[in-house]
Amino acid sequence: MKYLNIGAVKIEKTAALAPMASVADRAFREMCKRFGAAYVVGEMASSKGLFYSDRKTQELLTVTQAEQPMAVQLFGDDPDFMARAAVKCLEYAPQVIDINMGCPVPKVAGSGSGSALMKTPELAEQITKAMVRAVDIPVTVKIRKGWDDQSVNAVDFAKRMEQCGVSAITVHGRTRQQMYTPPVDTDIIRQVKEAVKVPVIGNGDVTDVQTCIDMYEKTGCDLVMIGRGAYGKPWLFEQIRQYFETGKSMEEPDLEQRMNIMLEHIKLICEYKGEYIGMKEARKHAAWYLKGLHGAASLRRDCGTLSSYEDIEKLVCKALAQEIH
Repeated sequence: MKYLNIGAVKIEKTAALAPMASVADRAFREMCKRFGAAYVVGEMASSKGLFYSDRKTQELLTVTQAEQPMAVQLFGDDPDFMARAAVKCLEYAPQVIDINMGCPVPKVAGSGSGSALMKTPELAEQITKAMVRAVDIPVTVKIRKGWDDQSVNAVDFAKRMEQCGVSAITVHGRTRQQMYTPPVDTDIIRQVKEAVKVPVIGNGDVTDVQTCIDMYEKTGCDLVMIGRGAYGKPWLFEQIRQYFETGKSMEEPDLEQRMNIMLEHIKLICEYKGEYIGMKEARKHAAWYLKGLHGAASLRRDCGTLSSYEDIEKLVCKALAQEIH
């Protein structure tokens, strides 16, 4: 197995789980780690929310032994707040702190944070320098191709981040304007990789073993990061890991195995968040696990009414029965 280092943190060169708000929570991260994810990044947390001791923000920064190596991720647009938040993050014992400079959603970018920082590279530099100075663990950054097609600046931006002292750079190969379509631009990730000496992590459109291999080959990146491609299939990380270990990857789990994995995942969500909140959040995950099954449209409609763990057990029985018939 090959490895890369983010600072002193050693990581298998297989696949990592991307930070995804309202998806990559503790339960999902633990499932992905069980199935071989090399590295996980927590949901983005507000630097100001952390500074003002917002309870929800603190929950987003929880790091467990089972998830390591793990990074927590911060967003914000104020260098002082970001630096102070980074120091506060150390209380949760992450191994890496990641700066979100890629989130495209209006709530984040509209406030000058996330991908909006790609329009203000000088401010991005101030934030990064302040955070690197403030903590003694690696600081990384996640960026996009640029803000829009008229301002594709990932290469210059990455060079700036390297000069500020970051230990790795993740590049999502689309502009903010493109959100999650069209297909990811692997060439911009390759250009960033060739322009800097720190590890570069490639992100976007990795949905199976082959697209992971393609990302490595087309970009030369040091690690592949998977986001939406892992929805409803945490076993993807094990498939990728097995490929790099043996040259072959495990088969897709059969329906019964898939349903058991879903039940295990949803049980964890309920354990960590309580059944009431857990089952509300489980609805989207269940719909992803059921995608592509016989009668999936009907099953996925049922997901919208899940309110107890007993409900999901009944839904699994229905899914298994439909597949038999």
